[in-house]
Amino acid sequence: MNFAPNYSSFLLSWVALISGLVLLTAGGEFLVSGAAKLAKRFGMSSLLIGLTVVAFGTSMPELFVGLIALFQDHPDILTGNVIGSNIANVGLILGACALITPLPVRFKSVALELYIVLAATIIVFLAAWHGIFPRYLGFIFFASLIFYTFQSFHLAAKKSKRVQKNDPEPQQQLREKYSLSVIVPLTAAGLIVLPIGSNFFIKGAVDIARYLGVSELVIGLTLAALGTSLPELASCLAAIRLKQTNILAGNIIGSNLFNILMVLGFCGLIIPYPLSGNLLTRDIPIMFSFSAVLLPILAVQQGLNRLHGFILFAAYAGYLYVLR
Repeated sequence: MNFAPNYSSFLLSWVALISGLVLLTAGGEFLVSGAAKLAKRFGMSSLLIGLTVVAFGTSMPELFVGLIALFQDHPDILTGNVIGSNIANVGLILGACALITPLPVRFKSVALELYIVLAATIIVFLAAWHGIFPRYLGFIFFASLIFYTFQSFHLAAKKSKRVQKNDPEPQQQLREKYSLSVIVPLTAAGLIVLPIGSNFFIKGAVDIARYLGVSELVIGLTLAALGTSLPELASCLAAIRLKQTNILAGNIIGSNLFNILMVLGFCGLIIPYPLSGNLLTRDIPIMFSFSAVLLPILAVQQGLNRLHGFILFAAYAGYLYVLR
């Protein structure tokens, strides 16, 4: 007698989940498109676009999902989503893209960001050891992100001024091509759609987890992580099509940086939240390993080839198998 209502509720949860994924993807695409056009309008490099503007845009789904999860008292989905997304960004997305085409990346251009990601991951591990992400750590993370972003744009602005002084014509053409009347609505649409999609997604994910008896941490590490990584995947595939590997690499590494410092940091700044002990023995070390392995590969090879892509992709498949 109770099966029909429960089954109907289960189906509605899937409808909410899928609707949330669609809205998250659309919102991320709008925001990324608007942000990328804005960056080009002001003469920023493609790598900086990937590391900052595009990375910020593609990390917005994780931020909105994290905030909704936090306010609805589901901290495991918040942390699982961030950690799972960072693992998926390197293992799934970067691995799959390297399988499609070799990705030349200058190590010096992304070394600082990789070191920041690894250092922040170690700090998160120590916080998980104590079982909580405190407010002061949220402040440190978020303040560090603001400082990093400000310095990146400051250096880019100085370089852009030197270029414009020598040859002002190309910059004027870019401003005419990328009109603010197009950029602003695109960015605003992304900011409006993302929180709506996040709310649908979290509601569906939590209900499905409860119905199937799956822990919210596993849901965050897998389904939520894959869903909120869709904007990264879409932008990376577009970068391959346009042969902009700097944007691709910058997007992945920058997104991982923003996920840790912005999402975990900003959420912790608002409300301190508990960290599951399960993260210590499996998920945080795996997230660290996926980022750390990029250091020697990029330092020696100055990029990723198809073999590297296969290894990363296979490692991610193995991680999902462990989570099953």
